[in-house]
Amino acid sequence: MRQQTEPSTYKDDITSRPITAVLMFIIGLPILGFIFLLSISVGAADVELGTVWNALFHYDASINDHVVIRELRLPRAIADVIVGACFAVAGAIMQGMTRNPLAESGILGINAGSIFMVAICFAFLPGLSYNLLIVFSFLGAAISMGLIFGIASLSRIGLTPLRMVLAGAAINALFTALSEGIAIHFDLSQDIAFWYAGGLSGVRWEQLLPALPWMGGALLFAVALSRSVTILSLGDDIASGLGQRVGLIKLLCTLAVLFLAGIAVSIAGPIGFVGLVIPHVVRFFVGVDYRAIIPCSIVTGGIFMSLADIGARIINPPYETPLGSLFALIGVPFFLYIARRERREL
Repeated sequence: MRQQTEPSTYKDDITSRPITAVLMFIIGLPILGFIFLLSISVGAADVELGTVWNALFHYDASINDHVVIRELRLPRAIADVIVGACFAVAGAIMQGMTRNPLAESGILGINAGSIFMVAICFAFLPGLSYNLLIVFSFLGAAISMGLIFGIASLSRIGLTPLRMVLAGAAINALFTALSEGIAIHFDLSQDIAFWYAGGLSGVRWEQLLPALPWMGGALLFAVALSRSVTILSLGDDIASGLGQRVGLIKLLCTLAVLFLAGIAVSIAGPIGFVGLVIPHVVRFFVGVDYRAIIPCSIVTGGIFMSLADIGARIINPPYETPLGSLFALIGVPFFLYIARRERREL
Protein backbone atom coordinates (compact mmCIF):
# COMPACT_ATOMS: atom_id res chain seq x y z
CA MET A 1 0.00 0.00 0.00
CA ARG A 2 1.33 3.41 -0.94
CA GLN A 3 2.18 5.54 2.05
CA GLN A 4 -0.07 8.55 2.64
CA THR A 5 1.87 11.80 2.35
CA GLU A 6 1.00 15.30 3.46
CA PRO A 7 -0.17 17.88 0.94
CA SER A 8 2.72 19.99 -0.27
CA THR A 9 0.68 23.11 0.54
CA TYR A 10 1.66 22.58 4.14
CA LYS A 11 5.00 20.85 4.09
CA ASP A 12 6.92 22.71 1.40
CA ASP A 13 8.04 26.33 1.24
CA ILE A 14 6.96 27.28 4.76
CA THR A 15 7.24 31.00 4.14
CA SER A 16 5.33 34.14 4.88
CA ARG A 17 5.00 37.47 3.14
CA PRO A 18 4.40 39.97 5.95
CA ILE A 19 4.57 43.08 3.75
CA THR A 20 2.04 41.62 1.32
CA ALA A 21 -0.17 40.61 4.25
CA VAL A 22 -0.11 44.11 5.75
CA LEU A 23 -0.88 45.68 2.37
CA MET A 24 -3.69 43.21 1.75
CA PHE A 25 -5.23 43.98 5.13
CA ILE A 26 -4.84 47.77 4.86
CA ILE A 27 -6.14 47.93 1.27
CA GLY A 28 -8.93 45.48 2.09
CA LEU A 29 -10.42 47.60 4.87
CA PRO A 30 -11.50 50.60 2.72
CA ILE A 31 -12.69 48.18 0.02
CA LEU A 32 -14.77 46.42 2.64
CA GLY A 33 -16.11 49.77 3.85
CA PHE A 34 -17.19 50.80 0.35
CA ILE A 35 -18.82 47.44 -0.37
CA PHE A 36 -20.55 47.64 3.02
CA LEU A 37 -22.15 50.97 2.03
CA LEU A 38 -22.97 49.60 -1.42
CA SER A 39 -24.65 46.59 0.16
CA ILE A 40 -26.93 48.90 2.14
CA SER A 41 -27.83 50.94 -0.94
CA VAL A 42 -28.79 47.95 -3.13
CA GLY A 43 -32.19 46.37 -2.66
CA ALA A 44 -35.76 46.23 -3.92
CA ALA A 45 -35.49 50.01 -4.25
CA ASP A 46 -31.96 51.32 -4.68
CA VAL A 47 -30.89 54.13 -2.38
CA GLU A 48 -28.17 56.67 -3.15
CA LEU A 49 -24.93 56.32 -1.20
CA GLY A 50 -25.38 59.87 0.11
CA THR A 51 -28.70 58.87 1.67
CA VAL A 52 -27.02 55.82 3.22
CA TRP A 53 -24.33 58.02 4.73
CA ASN A 54 -26.92 60.42 6.17
CA ALA A 55 -29.00 57.56 7.57
CA LEU A 56 -25.94 56.18 9.38
CA PHE A 57 -24.52 59.43 10.74
CA HIS A 58 -27.40 61.95 10.58
CA TYR A 59 -30.41 59.77 11.29
CA ASP A 60 -33.86 61.28 10.91
CA ALA A 61 -36.73 58.98 11.92
CA SER A 62 -39.20 61.04 9.87
CA ILE A 63 -37.46 60.00 6.61
CA ASN A 64 -38.71 56.65 5.37
CA ASP A 65 -35.43 55.72 3.65
CA HIS A 66 -33.53 56.30 6.89
CA VAL A 67 -35.85 53.96 8.78
CA VAL A 68 -35.53 51.24 6.11
CA ILE A 69 -31.75 51.54 6.14
CA ARG A 70 -31.43 51.46 9.92
CA GLU A 71 -33.97 48.70 10.62
CA LEU A 72 -33.64 46.40 7.59
CA ARG A 73 -30.54 46.98 5.52
CA LEU A 74 -27.95 47.86 8.14
CA PRO A 75 -28.30 44.61 10.15
CA ARG A 76 -28.13 42.63 6.93
CA ALA A 77 -24.97 44.41 5.78
CA ILE A 78 -23.31 43.87 9.17
CA ALA A 79 -24.32 40.20 9.06
CA ASP A 80 -22.75 39.89 5.59
CA VAL A 81 -19.39 41.02 6.94
CA ILE A 82 -19.36 39.11 10.21
CA VAL A 83 -20.78 35.85 8.83
CA GLY A 84 -18.37 35.86 5.90
CA ALA A 85 -15.48 36.47 8.30
CA CYS A 86 -16.59 33.63 10.61
CA PHE A 87 -16.96 31.04 7.84
CA ALA A 88 -13.62 32.04 6.29
CA VAL A 89 -11.69 31.91 9.56
CA ALA A 90 -13.31 28.61 10.56
CA GLY A 91 -12.13 27.12 7.27
CA ALA A 92 -8.61 28.53 7.69
CA ILE A 93 -8.26 27.05 11.18
CA MET A 94 -9.58 23.67 10.06
CA GLN A 95 -7.16 23.54 7.13
CA GLY A 96 -4.22 24.44 9.35
CA MET A 97 -5.18 22.17 12.24
CA THR A 98 -5.90 19.07 10.11
CA ARG A 99 -3.38 19.82 7.31
CA ASN A 100 -6.25 19.08 4.97
CA PRO A 101 -6.67 21.60 2.11
CA LEU A 102 -10.25 20.40 1.59
CA ALA A 103 -11.34 21.05 5.17
CA GLU A 104 -14.32 23.40 5.49
CA SER A 105 -17.29 23.44 7.83
CA GLY A 106 -19.84 22.94 5.05
CA ILE A 107 -18.00 20.17 3.22
CA LEU A 108 -17.29 18.27 6.44
CA GLY A 109 -20.91 18.39 7.59
CA ILE A 110 -20.45 20.70 10.58
CA ASN A 111 -22.97 23.18 9.18
CA ALA A 112 -25.47 20.35 8.72
CA GLY A 113 -25.13 19.45 12.42
CA SER A 114 -25.95 23.03 13.36
CA ILE A 115 -29.01 23.18 11.11
CA PHE A 116 -30.19 19.86 12.54
CA MET A 117 -30.23 21.34 16.04
CA VAL A 118 -32.00 24.44 14.73
CA ALA A 119 -34.70 22.13 13.30
CA ILE A 120 -34.94 20.36 16.68
CA CYS A 121 -35.41 23.70 18.41
CA PHE A 122 -38.10 24.80 15.95
CA ALA A 123 -39.98 21.52 16.44
CA PHE A 124 -39.70 20.94 20.20
CA LEU A 125 -38.68 24.29 21.69
CA PRO A 126 -40.70 26.99 19.88
CA GLY A 127 -40.20 30.47 21.20
CA LEU A 128 -36.65 29.72 22.33
CA SER A 129 -34.55 32.86 22.85
CA TYR A 130 -31.96 33.58 20.21
CA ASN A 131 -29.10 33.22 22.69
CA LEU A 132 -30.21 29.66 23.45
CA LEU A 133 -30.68 28.96 19.74
CA ILE A 134 -27.01 29.91 19.27
CA VAL A 135 -26.06 27.47 22.05
CA PHE A 136 -28.01 24.63 20.42
CA SER A 137 -26.50 25.45 17.03
CA PHE A 138 -23.06 25.23 18.63
CA LEU A 139 -23.96 21.86 20.17
CA GLY A 140 -25.09 20.56 16.79
CA ALA A 141 -21.77 21.57 15.26
CA ALA A 142 -19.92 19.85 18.11
CA ILE A 143 -21.86 16.60 17.66
CA SER A 144 -21.23 16.63 13.93
CA MET A 145 -17.51 17.36 14.32
CA GLY A 146 -17.14 14.63 16.95
CA LEU A 147 -18.77 12.08 14.65
CA ILE A 148 -16.61 13.11 11.71
CA PHE A 149 -13.34 12.82 13.60
CA GLY A 150 -14.47 9.60 15.22
CA ILE A 151 -15.46 7.89 11.97
CA ALA A 152 -12.44 9.16 10.03
CA SER A 153 -10.06 7.92 12.76
CA LEU A 154 -11.29 4.32 12.72
CA SER A 155 -8.88 3.33 9.97
CA ARG A 156 -5.50 1.73 10.77
CA ILE A 157 -3.72 4.56 8.93
CA GLY A 158 -5.55 7.16 11.01
CA LEU A 159 -7.05 10.48 10.07
CA THR A 160 -6.36 11.27 6.41
CA PRO A 161 -7.76 14.14 4.30
CA LEU A 162 -9.70 11.74 2.08
CA ARG A 163 -11.31 9.94 5.03
CA MET A 164 -12.28 13.26 6.59
CA VAL A 165 -14.05 14.37 3.41
CA LEU A 166 -15.84 11.02 3.04
CA ALA A 167 -16.91 11.01 6.70
CA GLY A 168 -18.06 14.61 6.37
CA ALA A 169 -20.13 13.79 3.28
CA ALA A 170 -21.83 10.94 5.13
CA ILE A 171 -22.57 13.04 8.23
CA ASN A 172 -23.80 15.91 6.05
CA ALA A 173 -26.23 13.60 4.24
CA LEU A 174 -27.44 12.11 7.55
CA PHE A 175 -28.15 15.40 9.32
CA THR A 176 -29.66 16.98 6.21
CA ALA A 177 -32.07 14.06 5.86
CA LEU A 178 -32.98 14.18 9.56
CA SER A 179 -33.56 17.95 9.40
CA GLU A 180 -35.81 17.62 6.37
CA GLY A 181 -37.71 14.75 8.01
CA ILE A 182 -38.34 16.87 11.13
CA ALA A 183 -39.45 19.81 8.96
CA ILE A 184 -41.93 17.65 7.05
CA HIS A 185 -43.29 15.81 10.10
CA PHE A 186 -43.83 18.96 12.16
CA ASP A 187 -44.91 21.09 9.19
CA LEU A 188 -41.96 23.44 9.56
CA SER A 189 -40.94 23.57 5.92
CA GLN A 190 -41.78 27.25 5.48
CA ASP A 191 -40.34 28.23 8.85
CA ILE A 192 -36.89 26.81 8.20
CA ALA A 193 -36.74 27.12 4.40
CA PHE A 194 -34.52 30.18 4.93
CA TRP A 195 -32.03 28.12 6.94
CA TYR A 196 -31.79 25.46 4.25
CA ALA A 197 -31.33 27.86 1.34
CA GLY A 198 -28.81 30.01 3.19
CA GLY A 199 -29.24 33.75 3.15
CA LEU A 200 -29.34 36.94 5.13
CA SER A 201 -32.51 38.58 3.89
CA GLY A 202 -34.37 37.89 7.13
CA VAL A 203 -31.70 39.12 9.55
CA ARG A 204 -32.96 41.66 12.07
CA TRP A 205 -31.42 43.39 15.05
CA GLU A 206 -33.17 40.91 17.40
CA GLN A 207 -31.12 38.11 15.85
CA LEU A 208 -27.90 39.97 15.22
CA LEU A 209 -27.30 41.79 18.51
CA PRO A 210 -27.21 38.64 20.72
CA ALA A 211 -24.83 36.95 18.25
CA LEU A 212 -22.35 39.81 17.72
CA PRO A 213 -20.47 39.43 21.04
CA TRP A 214 -20.12 35.68 20.47
CA MET A 215 -18.86 36.13 16.92
CA GLY A 216 -16.53 38.99 17.77
CA GLY A 217 -15.08 37.03 20.69
CA ALA A 218 -14.62 33.92 18.52
CA LEU A 219 -12.79 35.92 15.84
CA LEU A 220 -10.45 37.49 18.43
CA PHE A 221 -9.87 34.03 19.92
CA ALA A 222 -8.96 32.74 16.45
CA VAL A 223 -6.47 35.58 15.94
CA ALA A 224 -4.92 34.75 19.32
CA LEU A 225 -4.50 31.13 18.20
CA SER A 226 -2.97 32.04 14.84
CA ARG A 227 0.66 31.47 15.82
CA SER A 228 -0.16 28.07 17.30
CA VAL A 229 -2.09 27.10 14.16
CA THR A 230 0.97 27.96 12.05
CA ILE A 231 3.16 25.66 14.13
CA LEU A 232 0.49 22.96 14.18
CA SER A 233 0.28 23.07 10.38
CA LEU A 234 3.90 21.85 10.25
CA GLY A 235 2.86 18.52 11.77
CA ASP A 236 2.27 17.15 15.25
CA ASP A 237 5.85 15.93 15.72
CA ILE A 238 7.40 19.25 14.75
CA ALA A 239 4.87 21.16 16.86
CA SER A 240 5.67 19.00 19.89
CA GLY A 241 9.38 19.50 19.29
CA LEU A 242 8.84 23.26 19.28
CA GLY A 243 7.18 23.09 22.70
CA GLN A 244 3.54 23.16 21.64
CA ARG A 245 0.97 21.26 23.69
CA VAL A 246 -0.58 19.69 20.62
CA GLY A 247 -3.63 18.18 22.32
CA LEU A 248 -4.56 21.43 24.04
CA ILE A 249 -4.03 23.53 20.91
CA LYS A 250 -6.19 21.19 18.85
CA LEU A 251 -8.92 21.37 21.49
CA LEU A 252 -8.83 25.18 21.48
CA CYS A 253 -8.85 25.27 17.66
CA THR A 254 -11.82 22.90 17.62
CA LEU A 255 -13.73 25.14 20.03
CA ALA A 256 -12.96 28.18 17.88
CA VAL A 257 -14.25 26.40 14.75
CA LEU A 258 -17.41 25.23 16.53
CA PHE A 259 -18.23 28.72 17.77
CA LEU A 260 -17.48 30.38 14.43
CA ALA A 261 -19.38 27.89 12.28
CA GLY A 262 -22.21 27.25 14.73
CA ILE A 263 -23.06 30.91 15.28
CA ALA A 264 -22.71 31.78 11.59
CA VAL A 265 -25.12 28.97 10.66
CA SER A 266 -27.61 30.14 13.29
CA ILE A 267 -27.77 33.49 11.44
CA ALA A 268 -27.29 32.66 7.76
CA GLY A 269 -28.03 28.96 7.40
CA PRO A 270 -25.66 26.25 6.12
CA ILE A 271 -23.75 28.28 3.51
CA GLY A 272 -20.90 26.19 2.17
CA PHE A 273 -17.57 26.76 0.44
CA VAL A 274 -16.77 30.18 1.95
CA GLY A 275 -14.29 28.55 4.32
CA LEU A 276 -12.77 26.55 1.46
CA VAL A 277 -12.23 29.31 -1.09
CA ILE A 278 -11.16 32.29 1.03
CA PRO A 279 -8.24 30.71 2.97
CA HIS A 280 -6.76 29.36 -0.27
CA VAL A 281 -7.03 32.74 -1.97
CA VAL A 282 -5.47 34.51 1.02
CA ARG A 283 -2.73 31.88 1.35
CA PHE A 284 -1.79 32.42 -2.30
CA PHE A 285 -0.98 36.07 -1.56
CA VAL A 286 0.39 36.06 2.00
CA GLY A 287 2.02 32.63 2.39
CA VAL A 288 1.27 29.97 4.98
CA ASP A 289 1.75 31.94 8.21
CA TYR A 290 -1.64 31.92 9.93
CA ARG A 291 -0.79 35.13 11.78
CA ALA A 292 -1.38 36.69 8.34
CA ILE A 293 -3.95 34.25 6.94
CA ILE A 294 -6.51 34.62 9.73
CA PRO A 295 -6.67 38.47 9.90
CA CYS A 296 -6.69 38.73 6.09
CA SER A 297 -9.39 36.04 5.93
CA ILE A 298 -11.57 38.17 8.20
CA VAL A 299 -11.45 41.09 5.75
CA THR A 300 -11.57 38.98 2.57
CA GLY A 301 -14.40 36.81 3.90
CA GLY A 302 -16.44 39.92 4.68
CA ILE A 303 -15.84 41.32 1.19
CA PHE A 304 -16.67 38.01 -0.47
CA MET A 305 -19.93 37.50 1.44
CA SER A 306 -21.04 41.12 0.90
CA LEU A 307 -20.41 40.92 -2.84
CA ALA A 308 -22.27 37.61 -3.05
CA ASP A 309 -25.24 39.06 -1.17
CA ILE A 310 -25.32 42.05 -3.54
CA GLY A 311 -25.24 39.60 -6.46
CA ALA A 312 -28.11 37.61 -4.94
CA ARG A 313 -30.25 40.75 -5.01
CA ILE A 314 -29.45 41.95 -8.54
CA ILE A 315 -29.38 38.69 -10.55
CA ASN A 316 -33.16 38.31 -10.73
CA PRO A 317 -34.89 41.32 -9.16
CA PRO A 318 -37.20 41.64 -7.31
CA TYR A 319 -36.55 38.02 -6.27
CA GLU A 320 -33.40 37.00 -4.43
CA THR A 321 -31.17 34.11 -5.40
CA PRO A 322 -30.28 31.88 -2.42
CA LEU A 323 -26.72 32.54 -1.28
CA GLY A 324 -26.09 28.82 -0.92
CA SER A 325 -26.68 28.38 -4.68
CA LEU A 326 -24.27 31.19 -5.59
CA PHE A 327 -21.51 29.83 -3.39
CA ALA A 328 -22.04 26.33 -4.79
CA LEU A 329 -21.49 27.66 -8.34
CA ILE A 330 -18.13 29.05 -7.23
CA GLY A 331 -17.19 26.49 -4.60
CA VAL A 332 -17.80 23.20 -6.43
CA PRO A 333 -15.37 23.92 -9.32
CA PHE A 334 -12.84 25.23 -6.79
CA PHE A 335 -13.25 22.07 -4.68
CA LEU A 336 -12.67 19.87 -7.75
CA TYR A 337 -9.59 21.91 -8.66
CA ILE A 338 -8.07 21.55 -5.19
CA ALA A 339 -8.93 17.84 -5.03
CA ARG A 340 -7.35 17.22 -8.42
CA ARG A 341 -4.23 19.21 -7.52
CA GLU A 342 -3.74 17.35 -4.24
CA ARG A 343 -4.31 13.99 -5.96
CA ARG A 344 -1.43 14.74 -8.35
CA GLU A 345 0.83 15.56 -5.41
CA LEU A 346 0.20 12.31 -3.48
